[in-house]
Amino acid sequence: MPSNKAILLVALLAAMAGAAASLYFEPTIARRLAGTEAGQRVLGAALEAKAPTPPAGIKIAERGGILPAMTLATLDGGKVDVPQAWVGRPTLVNLWASWCAPCLKEMPELQAFASQQPGTGMQVVGIALDDAAPAKVMLERLGIHYPNLIDTPGPADAGVRLGNPAGVLPFSVLVSADGRLLKTRIGPFADAAEITAWAGQERHDRR
Repeated sequence: MPSNKAILLVALLAAMAGAAASLYFEPTIARRLAGTEAGQRVLGAALEAKAPTPPAGIKIAERGGILPAMTLATLDGGKVDVPQAWVGRPTLVNLWASWCAPCLKEMPELQAFASQQPGTGMQVVGIALDDAAPAKVMLERLGIHYPNLIDTPGPADAGVRLGNPAGVLPFSVLVSADGRLLKTRIGPFADAAEITAWAGQERHDRR
């Protein structure tokens, strides 16, 4: 017979999973769940348990490990090899799409954060799981100047490879200067100050 602790844990995971499904529609839920690293880990575990299994042979990033190699498109049709292109500077990677309202709401805050970084400081890179045309329209409309890449949404897209098999957007990843995954975040940031606090914890979140 399961213990009370086990029952409570299952109930908590079920509740978190149900709330996670609402991230697309209610960004305030995302902010509540994203408030602590512990909350993020529970939310991530709940989402992962409900996510489809990635295709065979697809390598998924793990905390503390080097990101899996992938080649992504630039907005002008070029190619970028990841994580090689980011080596040398810590990188905040933000997964988004033109149809994702919480994504669009947080992007000006990410731009504000990026603008505050020195030339050798943390870089911000967006990855739009979208077509290039609508992504370009939104970037121009929002005044976003940090680099952005494009990937086709699907079971093996950049978001999945970076540790987001459930495909919840927005999704952010903090990458060390040597290309290792430090932490992930499900849901939007409230403002630039919250981004600064989250990114500034990178040294403390190494495991």
